[in-house]
Amino acid sequence: MRTRILLPFLIPCGMVHAQVEADSLGSAGDTVIVTSVVQEAVETRSQDTLDWRQRHSPRKASVLSAVLPGAGQLYNRKYWKAPIVWGGLGACVYFIQENRTQYRRYKDAYIALVDNDPTTIDEFNGQFSSAQVLDVTDTYRRWRDLSYIAFGLVYVLNVVDASVDAHFVRFDVSPDLTLQASPSLYTAALGAPGISLALTLR
Repeated sequence: MRTRILLPFLIPCGMVHAQVEADSLGSAGDTVIVTSVVQEAVETRSQDTLDWRQRHSPRKASVLSAVLPGAGQLYNRKYWKAPIVWGGLGACVYFIQENRTQYRRYKDAYIALVDNDPTTIDEFNGQFSSAQVLDVTDTYRRWRDLSYIAFGLVYVLNVVDASVDAHFVRFDVSPDLTLQASPSLYTAALGAPGISLALTLR
């Protein structure tokens, strides 16, 4: 009678134990699979980054910036620099247009003042002398020329910046900097106090 009572009780216990072991193995297996997938994704991303750096061409970056300013910065993945290039060139174009317009305006007024034709009247109705108008005309002409020069400088700097950034793409700069300070053994051996500094780039 005692054996019959214990036997039905032991069978469900064995089944529950087997089920717990199976669940534990399943969870461990799932963890291993997820870990493997994450590791593979990280390695793939690192490989893609390395491949991108190896494939990067400074010449292509320079050509892109020369053809379309700002494109070289986008190619170098320095996205924040492209709006700076566009803003600089846009400002230069604005000043070129404004100074050129004012230069022509005052130039026409000066011609109307010195052409000795009473039928031609300048837009200022004789409020300013020809010398004053000529001085303002020359000022706007200089500003217009400086605006052209500034445009050329921004354009050249855009190409140079893209080329330099592209050359430094493969240059590994790690943020891990270690500075160690310790007594200098060399100066201590000479009987003088001293400190040696060691900067480690990793």
